[in-house]
Amino acid sequence: MKDRIRRIVKRHAELRLPLEGIENSTDLYRAGMTSQSSVVLMIALESEFGFEFPDSMLSRDVFTDVDTIANAIENVLRVQQ
Repeated sequence: MKDRIRRIVKRHAELRLPLEGIENSTDLYRAGMTSQSSVVLMIALESEFGFEFPDSMLSRDVFTDVDTIANAIENVLRVQQ
């Protein structure tokens, strides 16, 4: 799952740093992601994984890094089962 998320981050987060140099725990906002690109990233993640983030998860903290994004997606998918 994290590889899929990383591919989406690479395409949509508009990072200043190359994704290859970013760990899964690296703060994406510090790597250059803006609020606007985080919204684009969220929409791309929803499309890729076939769900919508609930309103309670629409915060900067959820999209901070690949690890946190993966945990959020796993939680949403678990609830949907």
